[in-house]
Amino acid sequence: FEMLGNWSFGDYFKKEAIRWAWELLTEVWGMEKSRLHATVFEGDVKENLAPDDEAAALWRSETDIDPSHIHMGNKKDNFWEMGETGPCGPCTEIHYDRTPDKSGGRLVNKGTPDVIEIWNLVFIQFNRGADRALTPLPAKHVDTGMGFERVTAVLQGKASNYDTDVFTPIFAAIQKVTAAPAYTGILDDLKDTAYRVIADHIRALTFSLTDGAVPSNEKRGYVVRSILRRAERYGRMYLDTTKPFLHELVPTVVEVMGGAFPELKSKPGDVARVVLDEEKSFLRTLDRGIKLFQEVAAKTRKDGGAVISGGEVFELHTTYGFFPDITRQMAAEIGLTVDEELYKRRLTTFQEQSGKDRKKLVITAVRGELPTTDDSPKYDDLSAKGQVVGWVKDNAVMKFGELSEGEDAALLLDRTNFYAEQGGQVGDNGFVTTPTGRFEVEDTQKLGDAVLQVGRVVEGHVECGQSATLEVGDARPHTMRNHTATHLMNWALRKVLGGEINQKGSLVDAEKTRFDFTHDKPLSAEEVAEVERLVNEKIYGDLPVTAVTTPLAEAKNIPGVRAVFGEKYPDPVRVLLIGPERPKDATLETSVEFCGGTHLAHTGQAGFFKIIGQEGVGKGVRRVTAVTGREAVAVVQHQAALLDDLGGRLNCKPDEIAGRVAALQEELKKLQTQLKKGAAGDLAGAADFFVGGGGGWG
Repeated sequence: FEMLGNWSFGDYFKKEAIRWAWELLTEVWGMEKSRLHATVFEGDVKENLAPDDEAAALWRSETDIDPSHIHMGNKKDNFWEMGETGPCGPCTEIHYDRTPDKSGGRLVNKGTPDVIEIWNLVFIQFNRGADRALTPLPAKHVDTGMGFERVTAVLQGKASNYDTDVFTPIFAAIQKVTAAPAYTGILDDLKDTAYRVIADHIRALTFSLTDGAVPSNEKRGYVVRSILRRAERYGRMYLDTTKPFLHELVPTVVEVMGGAFPELKSKPGDVARVVLDEEKSFLRTLDRGIKLFQEVAAKTRKDGGAVISGGEVFELHTTYGFFPDITRQMAAEIGLTVDEELYKRRLTTFQEQSGKDRKKLVITAVRGELPTTDDSPKYDDLSAKGQVVGWVKDNAVMKFGELSEGEDAALLLDRTNFYAEQGGQVGDNGFVTTPTGRFEVEDTQKLGDAVLQVGRVVEGHVECGQSATLEVGDARPHTMRNHTATHLMNWALRKVLGGEINQKGSLVDAEKTRFDFTHDKPLSAEEVAEVERLVNEKIYGDLPVTAVTTPLAEAKNIPGVRAVFGEKYPDPVRVLLIGPERPKDATLETSVEFCGGTHLAHTGQAGFFKIIGQEGVGKGVRRVTAVTGREAVAVVQHQAALLDDLGGRLNCKPDEIAGRVAALQEELKKLQTQLKKGAAGDLAGAADFFVGGGGGWG
């Protein structure tokens, strides 16, 4: 669904949020006041949380709502949390009474379509720590969420979101491309359910693919692929589709929603092509998967069971592409369930055996206020001075005391030259030395405006308030070589493959650069060689590498500028130019990118660039891995040693190896042919011998 809302970051709070919400609903949109109800948090004894009497009082003083329409709600309904940890707080919800006689007060928060929630005003005033404790936030915020489709249904007098003009054009398009019977709005009719699922899912697909998501089997790509396959399955089973059809609905979504979201108009053809490719891929196994499910379901019922084996769910997932939610949905449609636990065990075993599902420890939420870190020295020297202002330990900010030898923590400094992992570049390691101890930094992370040096005390102890000497580790210069080379490779790939390719991700560390980009086929040997040639020419040119900070609007107009689609950039933004030293001197032939990473001063410092591999990582996405400097030299030396060894074994020069191998292959084919003829002759002779009685049978 589409969510509308408004935010306040430490500005207005409950009073204004409640007053403005009531004004919008009743005065601007003209909703009947007698049909509106508000809920407020009733408190929770176990959590030691008081009722939100302030919000209840504001509803009475700031609006003319009927006081009997103000209801108290429990923690489940009226206390919002983003997850296990993080910002949270009480909320006040606004509900609309659809009952003919306006008697729906008793149905508020009862999950009935007769009284629906249309707007939730969340008052963020606490932080939930890892120990589940709540800490008041120093600044209070407002986060509201309104259901666009629900409000539309109310304003248009419709009984369902799907009866509004938000969906009717999409339903018409579905009927046109599938030739299915028209939508009739029956809730328990699987044909109508298919209409609703497909309409919802094609909207989500069009938005997410336009926003840069790529179907895959991991993370957000898994979600994209899953919803596409759910929609495809509904079309096949309940609208009798026999070919890909979802891609034909993309233009309708763009037409319906492109006015409010002009980004949708940027590449509808590309979005439709991705959807079509995914449809073709899934349809190769869809019918067989449906047949297997039906066989499994029939056997389950025949055996008197009502639960489909987790092993079968796993088989449908890994062999036929039926993600578990699809199997779960199909089972529910015929009154069965699935064995979730066995499926999860089988999947965990599979992931462990394939070496996936490894996770890196990252600090994501802490109790207490994190100080702002000045990390501008990261662009200067590998050595710097700073002051210890505290540390994070056990998910809590500490600003006094000391850390003893052997203690793990995330050190906080007033200023740092350590680069925190961001934008594809890994975090720095190194050492922080104080008058009483030495802290080894194993990783550097960023949380809000604070930089956290994660590691442990390896000598003595570290005290809060001490001065410190910061030494970034030896890996940084190699990481900088690879990062600058990544920008050159991005530029070279566009030159060789065409300007329409887009970056989808990267990983830059001391050993390599790994670059993901949109492209639908492997690079040929000639294309790889040309990319290497272009990058190395820029390196040999020893071009200046210049970073400038400029307003975002101006930066977007620099010729040839590149940015990662969907990424949020600050304003002003840091722009990295390779070659020109001023934005006005940039051309389409130069590398210009938004980047906050650390880089070389001149391209010549990269030494040498070599691509060492490529692979597909998702539909329409390629990954190229390359090395620079010492690693590139090591790769070339290794390859040269292999050639020398092969030349010695084949008794030829390195540049003659290919011809020598071709000759050996041809010789091997001739020998195999002669061997087959000889074997056939031997068999014929043996047959003659036995048939003629020479074999002495019996």
